[in-house]
Amino acid sequence: MTTIYENMVKSMGACVNSFQDEGMFILFGNQAPDTLQDYCYVIDVLPINGKIEPGQVAEIDGTRYMITAVGELVEKKLGNFGHVTFSFTGDTQAELPGTIYLGKKPVPQLNIGSQITIHS
Repeated sequence: MTTIYENMVKSMGACVNSFQDEGMFILFGNQAPDTLQDYCYVIDVLPINGKIEPGQVAEIDGTRYMITAVGELVEKKLGNFGHVTFSFTGDTQAELPGTIYLGKKPVPQLNIGSQITIHS
């Protein structure tokens, strides 16, 4: 198993659970715009070591989620800004360009120190 990406939640905005009912959460690097900071989990901007693709696995705090679709701008946004949305809808077609779609499951509760890894 090859690690494509890994990161850790450094801080979180006051309204990070606002999108839980829609089945998603948002990550953003240290320089999230003021209008988004309250809605994001903040991470470091780190490189991606390969292509993120359907069929790979996202692991969040030790729980594995199958990647079902990947938006066309995920690697660019994640690599340059630390910005990506994780959607737990199980969609197999990427409707939003900056979103990683995962198998339909409840959205995990992230905390400061939560680990996020993508494996091929």
